[in-house]
Amino acid sequence: MFNMMKTAILMAAITALFMAIGSVLGGQQGMVLALLIALGMNFFSYWFSDKLVLRMYNAQEVDESSAPQFYRMVRELAQRAGLPMPRVYLIEEDAPNAFATGRNPDHAAVAATTGILRVLSERELRGVMAHELAHVQHRDILISTISATMAGAIGMLGNFAMLFGGRDSEGRQTNPLVGLLVMILAPIAASLIQMAISRAREFEADRGGAEISGDPAALASALDKIHRYAQGLPMEVAERHPETAQMMIMNPLSAGGIKGLFSTHPATEERIARLMEMARQR
Repeated sequence: MFNMMKTAILMAAITALFMAIGSVLGGQQGMVLALLIALGMNFFSYWFSDKLVLRMYNAQEVDESSAPQFYRMVRELAQRAGLPMPRVYLIEEDAPNAFATGRNPDHAAVAATTGILRVLSERELRGVMAHELAHVQHRDILISTISATMAGAIGMLGNFAMLFGGRDSEGRQTNPLVGLLVMILAPIAASLIQMAISRAREFEADRGGAEISGDPAALASALDKIHRYAQGLPMEVAERHPETAQMMIMNPLSAGGIKGLFSTHPATEERIARLMEMARQR
C-alpha cells in the first residue's frame, strides 16, 4: 500500500513538474506540443514494445511440450494471481534474469533466461516468476509508459526553449538565466522522479510476488543469487540496449552510491531485507 501511495505521489509530482516547466519555458502552446509529441512516441512503445524487446533478446516462445516444468509453473502462478495465462519465453543467455512485458494482463508475456533456470532452485524460480506476474497484475507497463511520457515531454520543453527561447503563458520572453537553469535542471529532476517511480514499482512487485508464490524467503534468496551472478556475468544484449535493462528483475547495469538515484531498481540488500521481514511475519 505504501509503495502504491508513493507511486501516486510521484506521478502527481512529475505531472506538476511538467505543468510548472511548461508555463516557464514553453507557454501553453509549447506545453501542449511537447506533450503530444511525447504521447505519440510512447503510444508506439506501449503497443509494440513487447514485440520489440522479445525480438532484441531473440526470445523463443515455449509451451507445455517444449518446456513442460517451467510452463506449468507459470500457469499455476498465473492461476493463483487470478491472471490470464501469459505467453512464456526463454532467452538463451547465461546471465540469470527475467522480465515481464505486454500492455495489459490479456496481452502479457513473461521471459526468463536459460541461465536463471540453471542457477535457481524451483522455489526460487517460482518467486521470480511470481514477481514478474505481479508486474503484469499491477499494470506496471502502463505506469512506466505514462512516467516516460511526462519525462520525455519535460525534456522536449527544455529543447524547445534552447532552440526558440523560453516563453511564458502570455508568450513573453522569460528571464534567460531562469530559462537556462530550468533547461538544465528540469530533465534531471524528471529523470529522478521517473527512476523513483520505477524503484517503487519494484518494491511493490516484490511484495506482490511474495504473496502470489506464498514464499517471500525464496524470492529473497533468488535476488541474492541473481545479484551475485550479475557482478561478474554481463548481459550483452542489455549493454547494447540499456533502455531495456529497467524491465529486468535485477538491473544488469545498476550502480550504487549517488548513481543509485538514477537506478531503476532499489538496492538488492533493501529488497531482501523487506522480503525477509515479510517471511518472519507469516
